[in-house]
Amino acid sequence: MFLSLEQYYVWITDNWMRVVTACVLFLLFLFLRKLFTTYIFKFILRISRKTRSEFAPHLVLAFEKPVQVLFVIIGLFFALQALGIPFNATTNVFIYRAFRSAIIVLIVWAIFNLSASSSNWIKAISKKFNFDIDQILIPILSRVIRGIIILLGISIIAQEWGYEISAFIAGLGLGGLAFALAAQDALKNIFGGVVIITEKPFSIGDWIQTPSVEGTVEEITFRSTRVRTFAQALVTVPNSTLANEAIMNWSRMGIRRITFELPVAYTTPRASLERSLERIREYLKNNPDIDQRTIFVQFDGFADRGYNLYFYFFTKTTVWGEWLDIKEQCNLKITQILEEEGVAIALPSTSVYFKTPLPEGEQTNQETAHKESQQTIRKESQGS
Repeated sequence: MFLSLEQYYVWITDNWMRVVTACVLFLLFLFLRKLFTTYIFKFILRISRKTRSEFAPHLVLAFEKPVQVLFVIIGLFFALQALGIPFNATTNVFIYRAFRSAIIVLIVWAIFNLSASSSNWIKAISKKFNFDIDQILIPILSRVIRGIIILLGISIIAQEWGYEISAFIAGLGLGGLAFALAAQDALKNIFGGVVIITEKPFSIGDWIQTPSVEGTVEEITFRSTRVRTFAQALVTVPNSTLANEAIMNWSRMGIRRITFELPVAYTTPRASLERSLERIREYLKNNPDIDQRTIFVQFDGFADRGYNLYFYFFTKTTVWGEWLDIKEQCNLKITQILEEEGVAIALPSTSVYFKTPLPEGEQTNQETAHKESQQTIRKESQGS
């Protein structure tokens, strides 16, 4: 296919002028590549950013690296032409196919860069034709388009080298059943991804909570969903698992709930209890951070420890940190109102009542034993 090394050496010695010319041509294209990168490309990029189209800058950036490599390939091509090495017919066909394949690779590379999920061309197309594309679909569409681009590039290069791909495509159809049986779990995840995409229970950036994971959604692929937990751990959950679980999307809350029960002592006077409840209601109704549509501050019933007060209301903010701050302010204000009204919070305790009074001596012994037991409990608690 190729000449021997000795034949090449003799030829180069006899044609040194052509070798110098080829080197000069190759260096010239390297210089043009540097000139294009430093001046021409930056100028074109600056002009594209001044246009109204959001697509133009992404188009220019996608072709930056491939065009730089193109200068090198063209330089090699013209250098070989200037050398005029006496290749045989087979070698010439090989060289031309290699250069054409390299050009195809560069074109595929540029289109591959253009189809990145970070590029805004999908959004630009959706605005152009007046249809909405959810944020969740952009990375998935990007991966599908990139896969199609790579397959088309491989098929074009294979045809360039004389390979027949129709038989290969037919073979894929015959092996499809076996592949489907071997990849049942993968197919479940893909169908789960389709359910997530179509029903859209969450999107990228949402805070979700499921029996499997809680955190912020970072990425959704055909197979799995990646969730960043609040401990900054990255959890990858199969789509089939998420599709079959209850998903709570905290990011789509309009308001956020605060609810709790508070027992107060049975020794609390009824008037003090009524004033406390009324003052707490007024405080919540005049609080700008509390949603006014649903506020319940009620004397709910009689518990084992004392009167049971029930609180149920919502904050306007859904941000967890702000919600905690508002909840803390409300708790402190409720505590202040109860202290001012002389209402004591009931503590866990047990009282024992005797139906008939004990004899005086035995009652004294019982009181002494009770005091000693209380002192022992205090000492144990202090020691612990």
